[in-house]
Amino acid sequence: MKKLTVIVVLFCIALMGFNACARDDQSPRKTENFNSGWRFFQGDLPKASNMLFDDTGWRQLELPHDWAIEGDFSEDHPSGSGGGALPGGVGWYRKSFSLDQSFEGKMIFIDFDGVYMNSDVWINGIHLGHRPCGYISFRYDLTPHLQLDTENVISVRVDNSEQPNSRWYSGCGIYRNVWMTSVDPVYVDLWGVFVTTPEVTKERAQVNVKTTVKNEMSEKVNLRTETTVVDASGKQIALASVDGSLEALSSNEYEQELTVTEPQLWSPDSPTLYKLVTRIFVDNRLTDEYETPLGIRTFTFDAAKGFSLNGVPTKIKGVCMHHDLGCLGAAVNTRAIERQLEILKEMGVNGIRTAHNPPAPELLQLCDRMGFIVMNETFDMWRKRKTTYDYSHFFNEWHERDLTDHILRDRNHPSVFMWSIG
Repeated sequence: MKKLTVIVVLFCIALMGFNACARDDQSPRKTENFNSGWRFFQGDLPKASNMLFDDTGWRQLELPHDWAIEGDFSEDHPSGSGGGALPGGVGWYRKSFSLDQSFEGKMIFIDFDGVYMNSDVWINGIHLGHRPCGYISFRYDLTPHLQLDTENVISVRVDNSEQPNSRWYSGCGIYRNVWMTSVDPVYVDLWGVFVTTPEVTKERAQVNVKTTVKNEMSEKVNLRTETTVVDASGKQIALASVDGSLEALSSNEYEQELTVTEPQLWSPDSPTLYKLVTRIFVDNRLTDEYETPLGIRTFTFDAAKGFSLNGVPTKIKGVCMHHDLGCLGAAVNTRAIERQLEILKEMGVNGIRTAHNPPAPELLQLCDRMGFIVMNETFDMWRKRKTTYDYSHFFNEWHERDLTDHILRDRNHPSVFMWSIG
């Protein structure tokens, strides 16, 4: 009986130790959906960015939200037929939230997948920035401006009043998802992993990974960047690790090479997906964990043979796909996008052009999973306008940053095989 008691006690101690290790290995990175609990006012209010502004009378809603589709159709609306004869105007969004002491010492960011258009964002009355393009994803650092254990207020002004600015239905508002990300101060930068497969055969695939790591601490750190390839069953099939040091308040890129044996290739007929898991350790303590989609494929263009995918001549049967969802408007709905793609699959379509702007992230995630090759388009307006207030209005100032952000965001999707600038 004493022997049995000892065994049980030892087993419990071992189990407690295993659980403690499991908790220690959990990623410090937390990305949470930030769509609920917003208030909305359609119209312009000059003091609505103030932290203490009274918004109790505003409409309560959840994002994503497109206020234009809620309006009345009228030939008198300046958006015209290209804008669906629906209203534009100005709208305000506000959200109150609080963070407890568990966020002490963390970096905290807010990520917008897309806001149409001319958005300005404030935290606690402090202006964070302006983005004119309504289709670009962007991030703001909230860390220096937040207060723990008390109320914080995010305010967003959206201005779609200058019409017409589009030849297709754009929608109005925070019509894509919003996220809050918290992470330790040594972490993988936004869109900071770049993966390529420069050599692919039936026997092996060479996987090259470049990882940008940031150190927001006031002291130099010793770190290890560890990258694993995980297959669809969750099995780890390749591992690489590199040690280095990173000066205070700086960033650096670390390059690694991994080999996947007998790779399952990605194609529209067989969209096999792997994933990369990047872990950052500082003095053997996990500070970040970051996932990146991976599809192993090759493609070539030849004047005589045309386009080949994985060495197989492939005819692209493509369609142009705008971002809206018909009578549902522009607000992102994953199931509605999936349904569109299911119908296109049944028609024999294998290619998508994201006419004429960066798509919602959900579209590319679905194309990766369902098997569509994508021509990913940034804009189709340069300096010469096509409507009175379109992107040409901002092109000189914003095209380089928007194009850079777009490519950084989407460069790892196996579905993306071509980029378009109109």
